[in-house]
Amino acid sequence: MKDLQQLMDLTGRVALVTGGAGHIGSVAGETLAELGASVILVDLAEEGVTLAAERIAVGRRGLAIPVAGDLADETTLRGVADRIGREFGRLDVLVNCAALVGTSSLRGWVAPFGEQLPETWRLALEVNLTVPFALTQACLGLMRTASRASVVNVSSIYGMVGPVNQIYEGTPLGVPAAYAASKGGLAQFTRWLATALAPEVRANSISLGGVWRGQPEAFVRRYKERTPLGRMAREQDIKGAIAYLASDLSEYVTGHNLVVDGGWTAW
Repeated sequence: MKDLQQLMDLTGRVALVTGGAGHIGSVAGETLAELGASVILVDLAEEGVTLAAERIAVGRRGLAIPVAGDLADETTLRGVADRIGREFGRLDVLVNCAALVGTSSLRGWVAPFGEQLPETWRLALEVNLTVPFALTQACLGLMRTASRASVVNVSSIYGMVGPVNQIYEGTPLGVPAAYAASKGGLAQFTRWLATALAPEVRANSISLGGVWRGQPEAFVRRYKERTPLGRMAREQDIKGAIAYLASDLSEYVTGHNLVVDGGWTAW
């Protein structure tokens, strides 16, 4: 029987993280590199993803490779998969983290339902749901080559429950319908993948609660009052979930949605 250190060891494995310049994506990449994986970070923000890779590589066992590009562009998406195939010949972990989020300033996004726009809805579904579908499909051969591959989709509590609109009153924040629908769809896509790709590839999702990033004081106070653990999430709160689902610690887990929300959905 392997010990815990052996089960979580990702030495020699290859991981791809989308949204790698973002708060959650960069922490996911950091976690995988700490466990020994070679990590490819993909993000629209060229400078941001380069800085994230440089930061991750310092003092960690695994490599961190930045790739700037828009995965909504099929040529870019296929190019990422082809590059991994050429350089590594396999993919052990795919973390679909890139997303349009609730603080976006997009027109027709954080607005009353009657003012939310169909084109913004379509864009959200493209980034939050279609890209994970297409990237997982493009990487499938590489993951089957790896034989113990793991897909980790980063979803949200708002893919599970409706928003408590009162906590957003008087702030520029909100949860658009498209965000909720796309994250709910991502969790269901994960369950579909779990049955379709087994036994070679596992698929699980993480549903995150709100992460503290200096939001308005009134919002933070209301959020804390609504959360059993009495605080918003920190980026480091996702590290254990990523380590668990990406590694052999969860070798017999697939089709699961791991909720990391401080108890928000337990009421």
